[in-house]
Parts: sequence; C-alpha cells; structure tokens
Amino acid sequence: MQYFIDVIIPIPLKKLFTYGITASEAEFLKAGMRVAVPFGKSKIYTGIVFSIHNDAPTAYEAKDIQQILDETPIVNAKQLQLWQWIANYYMCTLGDVMRAALPSGFILESETVITKSNSITIDESVLKDDEFLVYEALQHQSSLKIHDISNILDKKNVLPVIKRLIEKEAISVEEEVYEKYKPKLVRYVKLNANFSSETALRQLLDDLSRAPKQKQVVMTLFSVSATTKKPVKVSDLSNESDASSSIIKTLIDKGIFEEYHIQTDRVQYSGEDNEDTKHLNTYQETALIEVKESFKTHNVSLLHGVTSSGKTEVYVKLIEDALSAGKQVLYLLPEIALTTQLVTRLQNYFGEQVAVFHSKYSTHERVEVWNNVLNHSAKAKIVLGARSSIFLPFDNLGLIVVDEEHEQSFKQFDPAPRYHARDTAIVLAYMHEAKILLGSATPSLESYFNAKQNKYGFVELMHRFNDVLMPDIELVDIKDKLKKKLMKGHFSDRLIGEMTETLQEGHQIILFQNRRGFSPIVECNTCGVSPQCSNCDVSLTYHQYRHQLRCHYCGYVEAMLKKCKACGSSEIDSKGFGTEQIEAEVKLLFPDYNVARMDLDTTRGKYGYEKIITALEQQEIDILVGTQMLTKGLDFRNVKLVGIMNADNMLNFPDFRAHERSFQLMLQVAGRAGRTEERGKVLIQTYNPYHNILQQVSTNNYVDMFNEQMNDRYNFKYPPVYKQIKITLKHKDYNRVETASIWFAKSLRQLFADFVLGPESPPVARIRNQFHKNILVKIPKNQSLSKTKEAIAKINNSFFSIKDFRSVKVILNVDNF
Repeated sequence: MQYFIDVIIPIPLKKLFTYGITASEAEFLKAGMRVAVPFGKSKIYTGIVFSIHNDAPTAYEAKDIQQILDETPIVNAKQLQLWQWIANYYMCTLGDVMRAALPSGFILESETVITKSNSITIDESVLKDDEFLVYEALQHQSSLKIHDISNILDKKNVLPVIKRLIEKEAISVEEEVYEKYKPKLVRYVKLNANFSSETALRQLLDDLSRAPKQKQVVMTLFSVSATTKKPVKVSDLSNESDASSSIIKTLIDKGIFEEYHIQTDRVQYSGEDNEDTKHLNTYQETALIEVKESFKTHNVSLLHGVTSSGKTEVYVKLIEDALSAGKQVLYLLPEIALTTQLVTRLQNYFGEQVAVFHSKYSTHERVEVWNNVLNHSAKAKIVLGARSSIFLPFDNLGLIVVDEEHEQSFKQFDPAPRYHARDTAIVLAYMHEAKILLGSATPSLESYFNAKQNKYGFVELMHRFNDVLMPDIELVDIKDKLKKKLMKGHFSDRLIGEMTETLQEGHQIILFQNRRGFSPIVECNTCGVSPQCSNCDVSLTYHQYRHQLRCHYCGYVEAMLKKCKACGSSEIDSKGFGTEQIEAEVKLLFPDYNVARMDLDTTRGKYGYEKIITALEQQEIDILVGTQMLTKGLDFRNVKLVGIMNADNMLNFPDFRAHERSFQLMLQVAGRAGRTEERGKVLIQTYNPYHNILQQVSTNNYVDMFNEQMNDRYNFKYPPVYKQIKITLKHKDYNRVETASIWFAKSLRQLFADFVLGPESPPVARIRNQFHKNILVKIPKNQSLSKTKEAIAKINNSFFSIKDFRSVKVILNVDNF
C-alpha cells in the first residue's frame, strides 16, 4: 500500500501539495510535524504535515519528502483547526497563515551550495577571469554559498558566472537546508577532577605561584562556587576575578579548568519572591462576581470599565482562578508599549509563570517561548503578547483576556492573513471551550452592539479606583484665541497657564499630537509648490532631527531643500505640525524642565519603549510629547495634565470610523490624567468646540456617542449592521488598474447589485509606485457570508484568467476595521 502526506508550504497556494512517504515514515509521522520537501525545480521548503492518507494525487506524480525535521509535532491539532478557520474566514491560504504563525526560526530555508566537480579535470585556461576566481576558491574550500561568491567577485549578480561554470562542468550545485534557530549555550567552568584531592590542589597552587593572575582566578572560582553553590559562568568568573578571558582560556588549555555548556532560555525572569495580589474594592469585587456570573451563560463577556477603574486587578483575579484550575491563560494587548508596564506587574504576582511574546523579540527568543508553551513549561502558564501570540501552541487554554479590545492595532493589514486578533481569539476560545473577557474604557461599536444584543455577557465598572473623580475636560477654541492673538506657536494661553501651574506643583504633563515628524507639509511661499514623494501621492514630512524630508508610506528620504525645486526661491516654509515641532516649542517655553518625545522615531530599539516609560515613571521626564502610543492603558501615577494639541485632524479623516476612533483616542488620552489622589485636567485644542464628538468627550458620554454613531451605521449600511469586504487592486500602470477595477466591480454588481461601492481611488491613490483602487462589498445580516465569499472567490479566479489582468495584485480584506 502506498502512503502519502498533504503538506502546508509557506507560500500562497490554494491547495495543499501531496508527497509520497514509506510505510515506516507513515507510522512515525504525525500531523503538525515539519518535513523538508522539494518544490518546483530546485527549491526545498519546510512544510507542516497536515494529514496522512493513501490517496495518490491525480494531477501530478507525488515527489518523495527529503527529510523529517521533528520527532514530535510542533503544531497541535487545535492550531491546525484555527489555521483552517483563518484561511476560510479571511480568504487567504494555509501557506499565508503558516508564514504568519510560525516564528521564522522554525521555517528552515534552503541555500544553494556550490562544490567543485570531481568527475572531469578542467583546463583552467578556458576559464574567464571571474570564473577562475571562483574555481580557485573551490580548490581551497570544499564548498561555497552564493553570498561567498558575491564577496569573492565583489558583485551582486553572480548567477551568470555560476551558470557558465555549470555548463563547463567545473562545478556542481545542490540545495542545503539549514536550521535558523540556535539554542543559547552559556559557557561554564569547573576545576578539573584531577585536582579534587587536597595534595593535588596544594601542588597546583604551588605551581601557580609564579603566575599570580592565574592563581587568583583559581582562588576566585573556589570562593564563587562556595558562596553560590551553583555552576560558575565564564563571564561571572571573569568579572569577579577582574581577569581577562584569555587567562581563563590558558587555564582551560593547561587542563586545570574544564569548560562545559548549558542550554538556557534567552528570556528569563530574575525577580524576587512574588507579591500577593491586591484586595479589590467593592466596585471591582461586584464587577468580578458579575463577570463570573456572565461566564455561566456566555463564553464571551465585555467589561466596560472607565479609565483607571482597576480593570487589570479584575483580570488578575480571573487569571488566578484559571491557573488554580490548571489551565493556560492568554493576555492579549494591542501595543508592545503596554507590555513593558504590565509585565512587571504580572511578574510581581505570578513570577516566572509569565511569558512575553511580541515582534520586538528576536527569532530565537520567540522560538523559546513557543517551545515553552508547547511543552507545558511552568515558564509559560500565562502568555502576555501582541496579536501574533494567538498562534502559540496552546492545548489547555482556560481564559483569554483581550485588553483595550477596541484597538485597531489588533487588525493585521499587510501581509495576509489579514486577521483581527480579537475576533480570532473568540474563535480560539470556542475551540478550547475557554472563557474570553474583552475589556475597554471605550469599547468598539461592534462589541458593545453584540453585548446589547445579548450575544456577549456585559459588565460595567463605572467608578475610578480610590474614588478619584474623572478628569475635568475643557475645550479650548483656537479660532477665538488666534483672533485675540493669544496663541504662542501652537499653544494657547490657557494651555500654557495650566502647564505652568502643573509643573510648579511638581506634577507631570502629557501632550498628544497624532502625527510624527516636524511638519507634514513643506511649501514654497513664492510659487506654492510642496515637495512630493517620488513613489507615492503624498507630500514629504519634514524631520528636523535629521534635517531631512521623509515619506511615511514608503520610507523615501531626501535632504531638506535649500531652494524650491520649481522656481528656485529660498523662501521655504513648513505648514502643520508634528510631535517634533511640539517638542521643540515646549523646550523654548519651558527651558528648565525635562522634555521627551515618544513616537515611532524614538522607540525603534528593542527597549525603546521601556526606557521612555521607565523615565516617566521615575519622574525624570516632566513633559512627554507623543503620538497614540501614549494613549493605551498606561498607568502613570504623577501625570495631572493632558493636552490634546489639535483634535480636528482626527475628526476630519475620510473614514466611516473617524468619529468613533477620535472619541476613543481622546478619552483614552484623557484617562492618563489624575490617576491617584488629585483630579486630573484635560485641555483639548480645537477649531470647532461645538462638534458633537467633542461635546461627548468632554462629558465622558459613551452611550450618546454609541447611539449617534449606530444611527449613522443603520442609515448608511456599515458595520456592525452590515458586514463588509474591501477589495483593493494595485498596479503600476494606472490605465490597467482602472480597467481591471471597472471589470471587477461590474462582475460584483451582477450578483450584489447596489451593495457594491466603487471602484474608487483612496485618499492616497499611489503608494510605492502602485496605483490603488478600492471596491467595497456590503453584506446584509440575512445574506450568507460564506456564499458571498465563494462568489467573490469565483470572480477573483475569472479575473486572473484574463491575460491583461494577471499582473494586477488583488487584496481581499474581510472586516477591514
């Protein structure tokens, strides 16, 4: 009998590929193991075994696998089930999901290895200069890789040279698979067993009397191992004895020391004994009881708790219950910035049971967390992570907490799978029969709507911790202040007055401006031309700290202009403002105080967030200027004043969610103020203080905002009333993408009539030299979602069967929140 396996390969192919295996391999292999498989003419991929069966493929002859890479599965059955759901729901392939789910250290890559051919002797005179250099290098080395040859010839494209050498039969080429993940090995030393007796030891110390430094290292080893009773690291010994590593190497070479390695985790918790969790106040206690009650009838519950009401402590009590029942817990956060504060807090309660998983971790660190979860390690009972942590190999999940569930950072926009972590977590919880709690001070309309429809349980926590009053929110009319000449730069007299008072009292200030850089537009005063990105339809943002113009879409950079490119005038002015300009103005207004900035430019490193947040907590920073990174769930004890520099550019964004998002963003920023004893103050600068959303923010009225926005959503058929799928077409030729999008929209209209909008160019119509066209399909509640997707997939297939349209890229985005 023949045996076959279906394999998921990390490339976007609709169908799985089938490979042949032997009977003994069929016995050994299980779904979820990795295998190296040949694909195409010469590539080798790492695939995941999806299923084992006896059905030979009909369309092609099954190749054999190259090797089995695991002894036990690294992906479990529930994960494969989740991958299938994501691929079906978000209209992508299992290969896309695999690429997103597995840390890249697991996905082995093949590399081309070049070796000298021994079958025939080559006459070196027939070789050209560059060929001879490669051939000569192979006389001294057994094999070379492509990048080695690039270095030898000092050019990027070396394939023509390799091709000519293959034709002359001078070399042979093969693919070699190499493992990306390397365990972290730490070097330790101990005294050689030959010196364990007292006489041998005395003799050794006598012999070393002429080498005092070596003798000192030996003595230090004794004292360190006597005090710590643990193995001694080479690095520790070097520090303790103040000796260089070469002295330790000499002792190892002499056979006095023995060196050995121990594999350790890269991420370790080094805290003290755990604290007890805090006692809840009456409001939190009531909320906790209500959450537990709602879990009896609903698997999903929404906790609507105002900012600083102590939602985290409620989560901690639920985590304790899940752990005591022997279950795993997943704690999802939208921003890496949030993990820095929360990790410390959770580790104080749960010690090394907390594992952290997000994109700032290196590949090796992510593989270690994955293995800890897979092996039920005590180090990963609670996983705290950003959206990618839903892919970890849980098999005993009891609770998922989605904090700040309204955040759009939970949605992945590029590349596929374009999943939403909150919605995927709900499906994951269902598969594990676990409970899921969504928490937010400003829930998304979708979640609140579902709670109102009784699909989710619903609990409110409407009192701040310690009964601190909600911050006093005041709207400042900039238009009026400009008329009265009461503005200094971008600061109104009201904001400057409040800032001065706050600083004199010894409190801290946060200033929020949702745009990084110095100014978004640079314009010539003579002819009005502003420099544009050469790849995108946007003006370049001026970044003063590097004195350059930069595109925030594609990363294009050029030096700041001295003269206008169009008319040659040197009168160049900057319009609008970003975080950099606010920071510069604050430094001029308050020169005696420490000012810092937190945006994408200042948090690039692995510990970028941590440094700034810690500095603010330790009150080394008086005024922090930042973008929306600042807004989410951070807990600063000494911040009394929050200033929102310009509320209008958020409200006037061309998106049906602009008002909902602005409300959420402003209330979240406001929530950073006055979190301990004193009431905080929030000043919102705006040209339109009578705007409904701003009035709702100033009175902290979520329900009014919800009712008004839902009214619009019903009228205009937007989510959560109707579901929607956004289809984006991209191509570098405008006419082609225009024709293609008209064809696509026409085909959709034949099926869905008026529920299709577009094709329409987005506000930024060209990004990275690709023209974009958007089509929106609205799906009423009574229309089958799966059938709609099937119809769109059919149209998509027909689209690609037209020769002219094959080069147009089509992106299907389900629930494009």
